[in-house]
Amino acid sequence: MEFETRAIHMGQEADPTTGATITPIYQTSTFTQEGLGKHKGYDYSRSGNPTRTVLETALASLENGKHGLCFASGLAATSTVLCLLKSGDEVVTGNDLYGGTVRLFNKVFSNFGIKFTYVDGTDPKNFEKEITGKTKLIWLETPTNPLLRLSDIKAISQIAKSKNVMMAVDNTFASPYFQKPLDLGADIVVHSTTKYINGHSDVIGGAAITNSEELYKQIKFYQNAVGAVPGAFDSWLVLRGVKTLGIRMRKHEENALKIAAFLEGHKKIKRVNYPGLKSHPQHELAKKQMSGFGGMISFEVHGGKEDAKHIVESTKLFALAESLGGVESLIGHPVTMTHAEVPQEHKDKLGISDNLIRLSIGIEDVNDLIKDLDQALGVSNVRGKALEARC
Repeated sequence: MEFETRAIHMGQEADPTTGATITPIYQTSTFTQEGLGKHKGYDYSRSGNPTRTVLETALASLENGKHGLCFASGLAATSTVLCLLKSGDEVVTGNDLYGGTVRLFNKVFSNFGIKFTYVDGTDPKNFEKEITGKTKLIWLETPTNPLLRLSDIKAISQIAKSKNVMMAVDNTFASPYFQKPLDLGADIVVHSTTKYINGHSDVIGGAAITNSEELYKQIKFYQNAVGAVPGAFDSWLVLRGVKTLGIRMRKHEENALKIAAFLEGHKKIKRVNYPGLKSHPQHELAKKQMSGFGGMISFEVHGGKEDAKHIVESTKLFALAESLGGVESLIGHPVTMTHAEVPQEHKDKLGISDNLIRLSIGIEDVNDLIKDLDQALGVSNVRGKALEARC
């Protein structure tokens, strides 16, 4: 079956009890047993819930994986995967990551004796140089948040396998519609299902997917032991979003391509970061390992923080908000929002500057979105001229 068909049907057969076409919300914490040790596959909803099982089956299929596990958030999924490690283990990861992931690595798991080494993820050789006998995991985020840089998943996975090191890929920005890391050699794929997979900005969730039976059993144990699982209703909401993932992603990309081209030609814009542009330094890699370029864009404006602030506060359709991947367009300022807790020296080194703005392109009419950005940029220009006049 093709992607869109699997998104609607995989694991989502009619309910065997009632014939309901749509998977029911099994809103229960516990399940009645016929006798001691005699149950119908479920005993307690932390350990497993029929609605969650359907979602886990569907997500595994979309990533061409055998096993899916769902969590209460993307960070819960990441945390549970990191439970595979122990004190003294080392992780090599790209240096351009979501701020919440950096916080989790530096302020939580580092306290348990796990060492994190950050490298420029655009060059596979940088990972190989930092691998030691204690390295147990390579963690990738590609495309990255917020600079839209790419890592060569296949090349880095070959390095990982040669060194007997696990590799996990955060595939949130691309979604399984545009990128399938397991096919490129990754051992584990992680998602914040809050984002594109759900697509409606009304639920928090996460997932981890693998082809390894051994890794599945280990992560499944930690999923139950740690307990950061989604409820039945949250699972149902994400499952509802899955059904339209393919058609939404196509529209996100269609709009993003046009908006990126508009921004690149605007005199107020200093630089645009979008893998779909030929000017992107890894455009060829994007074409090689992705089937599309996604709906995320970041760009730098001429000027500083005040110029960026004025722009993000002047849009009418783009909502100034955290998160991404919903049907509505969002605008944000990474330095003060998603990456506020990242050390300043780290942001300076990466180029996450005060004049950087991030866009999550929705599925509205693209002409309306371009007009909205154009007027916000125009307001910024007017403000700049007014300041010059006063000086």
